[in-house]
Amino acid sequence: MKELLSATLDGIDAKPVHVEATFNKGLPAFGIVGLAGSSIQESKERVKSALLSNGFSFPPLKITVNLSPSDLAKTGSHFDLAIALAIALQNEETQLQNLYVFGELGLDGRLKETRSIFPLLLSLKNQNLIQKAMIPRESLEKAALIPGIEYIPVNDLSEAIAVCRKEAVPEAIVATPIDGEKVAVGGESFYYMPEYPEDFIDVKGQESAKRTALIAAAGMHNILMEGSPGCGKSMIAKRLRYILPPMSLEEILQANQYALLGDEEPSFKPIRPFRSPHHSSSKPSIFGGGSSRARIGEVALANGGILFFDEFPHFQKTVLEALREPLQDHRVLISRVNSKVEYATRFMFVAAQNPCPCGNLLSSVHACRCSDLEIKRYKQRISDPLLDRIEIYVQMQESDPDDVPSVDSATMHAQVIEAFRRQKARGQSRLNGKLDEKELERYATLSSDAEDVLLKAVRNFGLSHRGVGNVKKVARTIADLAGSEKIEKSHLLEALSYRRRA
Repeated sequence: MKELLSATLDGIDAKPVHVEATFNKGLPAFGIVGLAGSSIQESKERVKSALLSNGFSFPPLKITVNLSPSDLAKTGSHFDLAIALAIALQNEETQLQNLYVFGELGLDGRLKETRSIFPLLLSLKNQNLIQKAMIPRESLEKAALIPGIEYIPVNDLSEAIAVCRKEAVPEAIVATPIDGEKVAVGGESFYYMPEYPEDFIDVKGQESAKRTALIAAAGMHNILMEGSPGCGKSMIAKRLRYILPPMSLEEILQANQYALLGDEEPSFKPIRPFRSPHHSSSKPSIFGGGSSRARIGEVALANGGILFFDEFPHFQKTVLEALREPLQDHRVLISRVNSKVEYATRFMFVAAQNPCPCGNLLSSVHACRCSDLEIKRYKQRISDPLLDRIEIYVQMQESDPDDVPSVDSATMHAQVIEAFRRQKARGQSRLNGKLDEKELERYATLSSDAEDVLLKAVRNFGLSHRGVGNVKKVARTIADLAGSEKIEKSHLLEALSYRRRA
């Protein structure tokens, strides 16, 4: 029995499939078993024609091809090459261990690219299941973007057979390395791009907002900016993306896997995603949905990066309330009749809003046209449980003609990277803003003065358990930016100043 490796998509993840072939006594026949879909059943004719066109003679035996595991539904014409090789090399010794095989066969034996090959390779690499793969040469240009895989590109079935028989030396090609700069911490590499197409040097004034933006970026904290129209809320949000912490290889692969599921072209650049849905967006478009097959939404596409809600209170009430789960649990589960898919949602949430419907409540120049009732209704669109999941609140200053630039993105990014180094050097698998309770207890060590201040704050401000955790997370990041091992009194006081007041 000859056995080869291939794979199929199960939801968003690729699952390895063992392709087995046997020749048994009986009436000549060719059958494929193992929950094979219609596209795989059709491959019998393509495989037959391709093998006959390349000098293979079918013996008068019953050929059975099994796709294991048999309880996993399989689809895709990319199984053609693995099935053909399992049959053609049935009685021969080959070195095919740990080699994944993908490719659709033409009737003459030529290998063709299919849309499924790239997401399969990407998912397998993301799960660290693949080191080497045989693919059609047509697929090489796109597949070479995925780092860490050695490819054997082949043009047709006869070339694939020759490589397996060692009659031809395989042209092994290693994928393109990741672009950008590299940061090494504890033996692990992280990547970032020192490019700032949208720079903080363009933001004039707003010193407190830029300070909170730096803290939010360094720890991936959720942040809410409130201010008059035109004061720079959206400018700051868009520039945050380019000063975020470096990405691991796993984060880069997962971000591109999700982008591919969202019908976007992956780039494999170490730039964290930025998603900014319009406030009129539907709930399925933001959280994922679909009538029969689960589709990815904005909260999953923002995983590892930024989800920006401009005009925060204008989003549908159902959208705002549904946002609480991905912010708290860092995942979203989409259930449909035919599928259940879980997406990671470990994003940094950035929100911007006006202080009132007309936007002029905080203005010293323009008069507010809103009644107290209108302002109250506007504020009440966002519930306290949702606001409790946002760690940093900043009230933007009104723009002034005398405001000048003060700091550029390169300087801020260097500070974020140093804070990132300290977090990783402590052994944190996640950044400060995404720590759970046990990790927070372990890594957010307070000095005695800071503990006293926190205790007084709990009594005076009525902080909830989540609120205490949020303050400690922000204080931990402020301490990291200051290069302090412990959270001191000054760090905690600054973190408390960013707490939203009722």
